[in-house]
Amino acid sequence: MDPELDLHSVRIVRAIAEHGSITAAARALGYSQPALSQHLQRAETRIGMPLVQRAGRTSRLTEAGEVLARHAISIGSALDAAAGELAQLSGLEHGRVRLAAFPTASSTLVPRLLGALRSAHPGLTVGYVEAEPPEALALVRDGVVDLAITFAYPGDRADPHRDENLDVLELMADPVAIVLPRGHPADSGPDRPVPLAALAQERWIAGCPLCRGHLLAACEAVGIAPDIQLETDNAAAVLNLVASGLGVALLPRLALRTAVVPDGAEVRATEPASDRAIRIVARPGSRGVPAIGAALALAGRLREASVGG
Repeated sequence: MDPELDLHSVRIVRAIAEHGSITAAARALGYSQPALSQHLQRAETRIGMPLVQRAGRTSRLTEAGEVLARHAISIGSALDAAAGELAQLSGLEHGRVRLAAFPTASSTLVPRLLGALRSAHPGLTVGYVEAEPPEALALVRDGVVDLAITFAYPGDRADPHRDENLDVLELMADPVAIVLPRGHPADSGPDRPVPLAALAQERWIAGCPLCRGHLLAACEAVGIAPDIQLETDNAAAVLNLVASGLGVALLPRLALRTAVVPDGAEVRATEPASDRAIRIVARPGSRGVPAIGAALALAGRLREASVGG
């Protein structure tokens, strides 16, 4: 006999996978622990195999439970699409958009996008979580968020977008600048780019893993090996470390928008020039969900050709 499945059981198994225990899943779904356990037991009886192995206060999915949890993502997307189409009939008076983005975008792109979305569709619920691109892409893939603002460096062998089956919209190019201590001999003034090849003997300050990878690739392209001595992905910290004479650094222009360049530091273009691509990413087919489609449309209108200094 074919196993009988129901959407509620699928949601329960997915919640256990996400939260790690029956008690935490019940809390997340708004049910009592006994009620959820009873439903789970009935589902296991119907399909004829266990879904969860209980071990003390934690629960681990069986192979059958993992199958249901995996399919729960596409089932959830389909339900979101159906709910979204119904919301469209009521003029987007209801709906939800969950966004993830990298830290620099938190103070630049995210407020603009979510503010525009709230202004255009005040009935929508918006959520936001901060995550670097690899983690943000995983959140989209797993259905935890609907959209992610990410970045990638052209030609980066570690580009996390490469193996993802996701819809990608290019938002903007974000030029990368060099930050030098004031009076550095390689600095010929604000109108002259600084050759990276002239910085072979410098100490370097590196950022997040993706930015560090770009630094290594950019230096390799001009025949130098950067001596990385300090690491932080905090743009304000980088600027102050440079101003204190502790090294030089590459920083994207977007990271400089909300940072105060201290006395003792200078920001210059690089030679050769390089950009990173800013993107917004969604699961395939989710554009049909009106709330997500509205957010993507607004992101497209907020698109910029370049980032100012």
